[in-house]
Order: sequence, then structure tokens, then C-alpha cells
Amino acid sequence: MKSETEEIVILMADDDLDDQLLTKEALAAAKLTNNIYFVNDGAELLDFLYRRGKYSDPKSAPRPGLILLDLNMPRMDGREALEVIKEDKALRKIPVVVLTTSNAEEDIVRTYDLGVNSFISKPVSFDQLTATMKGLAQYWFSIVKLPR
Repeated sequence: MKSETEEIVILMADDDLDDQLLTKEALAAAKLTNNIYFVNDGAELLDFLYRRGKYSDPKSAPRPGLILLDLNMPRMDGREALEVIKEDKALRKIPVVVLTTSNAEEDIVRTYDLGVNSFISKPVSFDQLTATMKGLAQYWFSIVKLPR
């Protein structure tokens, strides 16, 4: 039987396939068994969350308990997607953690103004990424109480 922590789905929006793979490997290295789903941009993120198009089946698009959001993506960037998520009463309670290469103060301020829950600059090494994923999971899945 899966624990409550393992049942929490992670959804990552990032157009860099290498970053997606590294994040998946870092979660495994941190011994986290949560299911993780990937989308490639903000538009696809919203399709997943609203179960539109190829995500219309709830089995292929379970409600995430945590969204990892890159800022710079094609079609719709992370800032635009974040604004839609945090304005929607049904979605705004899902924690969103920005995980991006940006260190720009403007991005940090703007995303917090839009309602992001945390802002993390992507670690440069795999070991740092693994430690970050372990810390994220521990905080969001073990320490804080999330709405169901």
C-alpha cells in the first residue's frame, strides 16, 4: 500500500527534456516514489490541469499535489501559466514551486506577486538537484498540510 506521501502527484512544466530526465532521476536517487508527469509549456500545463485534449482522461492527468514550474518556455511561459492557475479558485490551492535557471530579482518578485509558493534556482549539479528534490518532497509532503 502506498503512503500518503507517495500518492501525491508531481507535475513538472519544463521544455528542456534533459531537465525533465534529470529531475526524474534525482527523485529516484532521493528514494522518492511519487508519480511525476511532464508537460512542455504553460499551454500544455493548463490542458493537463483542465483535462483538455490529450489529457481528457483523468487517469492520464491526475490532479497534482505539487507543480514544478519553469519560467522560460515556448507558447505560454511559466509566468502566464502561474497567473491563470492562481486566479482559478479550483487550482489556486495547488502549491507551485518555480524551478528555473533565472536568478533575476524581477522574476522572483513577479512570481511571488502572482502567488508562487516557492522560488528555486535550478541547481547546477546532479547531487545538488537530488538534495533539492529530497528537501522539496520532505517539506511539501511530510511537513506542511495540504488541502485534499
